[in-house]
Amino acid sequence: DKDSKAGKNALAEIKKLENEGYYFETADASFELLLRKHRGEIRDYFEVLSYTVIDRERCDKSERSPVEATAIVKVKEKIEHTASLGNGPVNALDNAIRKALIVFYPNLAELALIDYKVRILKSEQGTGASVRVLIQSRDKKDRWETVGVGEDVIEASKKALFDSIIYKLMKDDGLVSKR
Repeated sequence: DKDSKAGKNALAEIKKLENEGYYFETADASFELLLRKHRGEIRDYFEVLSYTVIDRERCDKSERSPVEATAIVKVKEKIEHTASLGNGPVNALDNAIRKALIVFYPNLAELALIDYKVRILKSEQGTGASVRVLIQSRDKKDRWETVGVGEDVIEASKKALFDSIIYKLMKDDGLVSKR
């Protein structure tokens, strides 16, 4: 039946992702989104068409320059192009993506990232090692955790960040279990 096939497919993907470095035991929201994806229950809330992160350093090193991120996001047929500054590349990207999405989803103003952890996977590979990022988020009512793995901290963070945003939107629509 459809549910058992979805369950088998989800299990196969979980095993594959765990081999890549994902760790779902502490990322309940990412786990739930993965299961719902295999049951066809994920809505297309947005599509990030592109993003850029620029980290500049002042030559005189008198003070740290803020990092700049731009994002082009599509919601339904509308496109929003934004730029934002942040304390680092992940903060700047988070600010730019949410600035674009808040136009369509005002409840994202409640979303806060409250914890951010980075772990290097297979550290013997040095600077070529993959990275796992765990993000804990909250809104006015709940807390949840998401995970992302990538070849660099921005890619891994982006995956965890997008899961957090999608989870928040689905939670607000009553489509996921509340924590």
